[in-house]
Amino acid sequence: MNPMKATPAATLRSPPISRRELLQKCGAGFGAVGLAMLLGDLSARAGETIDPLAIRPPHFQPRAKYVIQILANGGPSQMDTFDPKPMLTKYHGLRLPFHLETERPTGTALASPFRFERYGQSGLEASELFGQLAEKHADDLCVIRSMHSDTPIHENSLRLMNCGASTMARPSIGAWLTYGLGSENQNLPGFVVLVPKGMPVAGADNWQSSFLPGSYQGTYIETEGRKASELIEHLSNTKRNPRAQRAQLDFASAFNQRHLADRHDPMLEARIHSFETAFRMQTAATDAFDCDREPLRIREMYGNTPQARQMLIARRLVERGVRFVQVWHGTLQPWDSHENIEKEHRRLAAESCQGITALLTDLKQRGLLDETLVIWGGEFGRTPTVELSRGEKISPTAGRDHNHHGFSMWLAGGGVKGGVVHGATDDFGFKAVQDRVHIHDLHATVLHLMGLDHERLTYRFQGRDFRLTDVYGRVVRELIA
Repeated sequence: MNPMKATPAATLRSPPISRRELLQKCGAGFGAVGLAMLLGDLSARAGETIDPLAIRPPHFQPRAKYVIQILANGGPSQMDTFDPKPMLTKYHGLRLPFHLETERPTGTALASPFRFERYGQSGLEASELFGQLAEKHADDLCVIRSMHSDTPIHENSLRLMNCGASTMARPSIGAWLTYGLGSENQNLPGFVVLVPKGMPVAGADNWQSSFLPGSYQGTYIETEGRKASELIEHLSNTKRNPRAQRAQLDFASAFNQRHLADRHDPMLEARIHSFETAFRMQTAATDAFDCDREPLRIREMYGNTPQARQMLIARRLVERGVRFVQVWHGTLQPWDSHENIEKEHRRLAAESCQGITALLTDLKQRGLLDETLVIWGGEFGRTPTVELSRGEKISPTAGRDHNHHGFSMWLAGGGVKGGVVHGATDDFGFKAVQDRVHIHDLHATVLHLMGLDHERLTYRFQGRDFRLTDVYGRVVRELIA
């Protein structure tokens, strides 16, 4: 062949190859192996049910059907709320006998400025900040004083608390629960996130579905407004009536389902489902999110703060079969009291205590508390030592730094013991030292109460079976009634 001779253009073009063939020919075929695993997973999932949020049976008899997670984002102080430490008063202004690593410089012991009392038949100790809650529900609370986490950084700790992984994108606990159990109300999302306004630290990472199908991601709702139309954008269609909308949706769905049948694309499946949910929500959400439909005595019991309305909405959602409701105190990290903890924690407790108390009371009087697991806590706790500000002169701030070594949370309802304290921190509240509970242990216990085995609730992704509790975690059976 004469190398200088021109070659016809037709002979230069290779025959087109499909994407599957490309994966087979590149990288020694490892791309095709991964694709086969993925398609196998999706085919199996596609064969289970048309509706991704259809009810699925649990692994065993559950103790709870719904979860309301109340996030005191920012990190409330354990020794100022549910873990009294008399030794801090004795050492106030003095160096502690030991010191653990903290994110910022801290100095001497800082005694709690709040009074603790015993409440209920159980004699549960709580500070005056949550005196109203403890007075009415001390015997319903299961306080864990031995929580510990992996890092004192907000973003990482929030991801760990919500998603079981501090640095990598993982599905959130609400996504895992709706993936495992579905939802009892097909007209509302199975996983709803309530924030007064704006985003907390780490944003939507906290309620993501990650590699799970998008149908299981949390639906974010800002709760600052009062009317349903103020909470949810485009709730009503001003151009078409419901009958015309239904016809339009059915027409589009016919093409989308045909497209989906050939591809088994989870993103497309989630989008089809979101169209249906959005259409049905026009009626269901108008009812569920309208707190003004509640009797005046109920609204007054909850109060009129943004947190109060969130609690009332949360009750209305689980009452209608929503599987998981996540309630955030506010934007960014409101409980992050680095300065003047007495003033800041008192203000934050005043914003939330009445609403939380009313929520437990309301669930109880409606017979819902036994089947609704309520969780309260932050992503970590705070130091027993005073934080030091860096400037021309290092001086105490009367606040506390982040502390992941030991902190408190409480559970109520949903099959847990009431009026009990589990675990303990050291004499100063710095580190969990007795019956320690890691975040993975908490997640394993929550799933267990919902009838799911945390080791069996898995999803195959990139050739590995992932789970909420990563590779460890145990059910804390001492908490279960």
